[in-house]
Amino acid sequence: MLLMLDNYDSFTYNVVQYLGELGADVKVVRNDELSVAEIEALNPERIVVSPGPCTPNEAGVSLDLIRHFAG
Repeated sequence: MLLMLDNYDSFTYNVVQYLGELGADVKVVRNDELSVAEIEALNPERIVVSPGPCTPNEAGVSLDLIRHFAG
């Protein structure tokens, strides 16, 4: 499963559609919906961080997620 972290950007579902057309099984999660631990428990094969938000203060778990999985 590919996890798409949605940063409340209107372009997110365009990317989701393209990934689906390429055969990906995509699960979309809003940036304030789950914690890093909850996302890790989903065991995604890949994570895509969507475009947006306006500032890092509005990024929800995006930055922590990148730091966590970047090793």
